[in-house]
Amino acid sequence: MPKLNLLTSIIFFFSMATLQVIQSQTIINGKVTSVTGMPIPGANIYLQGTYDGATSLDDGTFSFLTHETGTQTLIISYLSFQTCRMMDEVLSMRDLSISLRENVNALDAVVLSAGTFHAGDHSKINVLKPLDVVTTASALGDFIGALQTLPGTTTVAEDGRLFVRGGQARETQIFIDGIRVFTPYTPTTNNTPTRGRYSPFLFDGITFSTGGYSAEYGQALSGVLLLNTINEPDQEKTDVGLMSLGVKLGNTQKWRTGSLSVNMSYINLAPYNAILPNRNQFIKPYESVSGESVFRRKTRKGLFKLYGAYDSTNFELIQEDINKPEGLFFKLDNQNAYFNGSYGGVLGEAWSMHAGLSYTRAKNKRRIDDRAIAAVEKAIHAKIKFKNHISNYWRLYFGAEYLTTDFNEPYGDAPNEALEYGFRNDIAAAFVETDIFVSKDLAFKAGLRSECSALLNDFSLVPRVSLALKTSSKSQLSLAYGSFFQTPSNHLLKFNTNFKPQNAKHYILNYQHNSNGRLFRAEAYFKSYDNLAKYDSDIPRANSYFTSDGKAYARGIDFFWRDSESLRHVDYWMSYSLLDTRRNDDNYPKSVQPSYVNTHNLSLVGKYWINKWRSQVGLSYSFASGRPYTNPNRTGFLNAKTRAYNNLSLNWAYLISQQKIVYASVNNVLGFKNINGYQYATSPDVTGHFNRRALQPAADQFFFVGFFWTISDDKNRNQLDNL
Repeated sequence: MPKLNLLTSIIFFFSMATLQVIQSQTIINGKVTSVTGMPIPGANIYLQGTYDGATSLDDGTFSFLTHETGTQTLIISYLSFQTCRMMDEVLSMRDLSISLRENVNALDAVVLSAGTFHAGDHSKINVLKPLDVVTTASALGDFIGALQTLPGTTTVAEDGRLFVRGGQARETQIFIDGIRVFTPYTPTTNNTPTRGRYSPFLFDGITFSTGGYSAEYGQALSGVLLLNTINEPDQEKTDVGLMSLGVKLGNTQKWRTGSLSVNMSYINLAPYNAILPNRNQFIKPYESVSGESVFRRKTRKGLFKLYGAYDSTNFELIQEDINKPEGLFFKLDNQNAYFNGSYGGVLGEAWSMHAGLSYTRAKNKRRIDDRAIAAVEKAIHAKIKFKNHISNYWRLYFGAEYLTTDFNEPYGDAPNEALEYGFRNDIAAAFVETDIFVSKDLAFKAGLRSECSALLNDFSLVPRVSLALKTSSKSQLSLAYGSFFQTPSNHLLKFNTNFKPQNAKHYILNYQHNSNGRLFRAEAYFKSYDNLAKYDSDIPRANSYFTSDGKAYARGIDFFWRDSESLRHVDYWMSYSLLDTRRNDDNYPKSVQPSYVNTHNLSLVGKYWINKWRSQVGLSYSFASGRPYTNPNRTGFLNAKTRAYNNLSLNWAYLISQQKIVYASVNNVLGFKNINGYQYATSPDVTGHFNRRALQPAADQFFFVGFFWTISDDKNRNQLDNL
């Protein structure tokens, strides 16, 4: 009997203890849904700092027990949705109704991208990769040349600059780390294409916008090209290059809080011209010395960068001229210096800022027969920008900038007295912009930009708006509208400053589909121009009559397709642009298709890695329909068209070892006889006929061979990324 009482007591004790434990636990339950009310299965729900939690079922419901008491934080998370945190008394966490908002930072979220192409490692949708910018066969290592294979650009082979959607080259501006570059192209002579002044080796991100761009950027009627220098190199290295055109040397040093990268090059075309003469008669072949560097210093809350570049170029030649049997003498001596300092960092939990300052000094001395022209341009750009990350769904940007240009051009003509032209232009601007993400499928960008020009005595306030809507998990539709102002170019302002700011309005509709290494983009646009500069002489002169009565329009559709998955070891892209534009500016007597515009532009770029040969082989084909020119033997203005432009280029990179590469390329391998236009005699012959000569490239083909050697810590890095 005593043993039975003892057993009964033990059972009673454990029963009471179990009951007490159960009574001390609390049930937390509820249901997880999206903002549209759809159940979310598989969501993770738990009390912060504990192991108490559960996973939601197919109907979104969940339930679990906890022994925690008092105020606790309940966390609800699920992939592609914004994490939710609830702080409350545990006893109140019953029959919860939890609604999760989609995470706008998810990889499959909508992207505001109308009119914009990205090349970099940090964008959700990259049309190009950093490697692509300089491995395009026809580009010859120039990032401008690579961008000319994208839709929206026009092939103007004798010029080399970016012509975007019917606009002149000066309508597209270039920025380094958000700060304006005033002289982005190397100097050249007639019928010889220029190149981008800055090498691609120090940049890791490129954004090329063909319209509808942010309110942060002004003084560009057609497009902007944004170049971002590398924030932090991954290791120390030295690059050596021996080329058929010259030599180059690069070095990167790195320490705990900073780094320094330096690139230098020397180019001399004398040996090349001796082996492969061209149509120009060089007295002194093209020669240039250039160098650039990026210094980076990390601070506790940000990053300071100092970018500097200098180059000196000179050459002397005689070019064929139908009006001068002895030819046209041309001599150039150019020196260009550009400095850019910037700082970006956080100011608080939600605030960040970016500030920068650039200084440009470009000296360009030219002699054309007896005429001596020496132009000096000095320019400053200062900008500060603030960003407030109010939430994942709302971001606010605002800032201000100041641009000043001092241009001076003495002009001497042997029989006449020397003259001097010039101007000073000061522009102050402010901008405000906001990104609003309604969900990961719908986003808006809206902004305002104001500019005040002291030279033109004008104030403008213009809107910029864009919208992006995901139409499926892999595709999206975008719209953009913007109004843009730009001061007339230096070659007009040096003679006259009585102009209005030139204006363009952009309307863009974009569709893109991105899936499994394949990207398709289609974009339709319309641009209208007002207040374009006009003059009444063959070229701008001091006694020309200038007005702002010019008008224009441009409309078209662009297609882009890239595929890196369908064919093994093959990566290729195709682009096509259809452009219809009419302009009545400069000295045009009526509205016509400009001489620098092709109606049709087609590009095909392919790259193939041959593992057995340790080689990358690339090709690039470009086609452009004929461009207008004026034939004085017919009636009318711009009354004829050149034949179509064709160019097939090949390149080959062979890895001797992991860090040693031999690289070769041939531009226009099939030797197409392209004609850029015609020069006509100023006077007719005895029969009343104006004779002409074809404006052909200096050489139908261009050959390049180089040896590149990289010395780095990991023994794996090479310069294939830079070729």
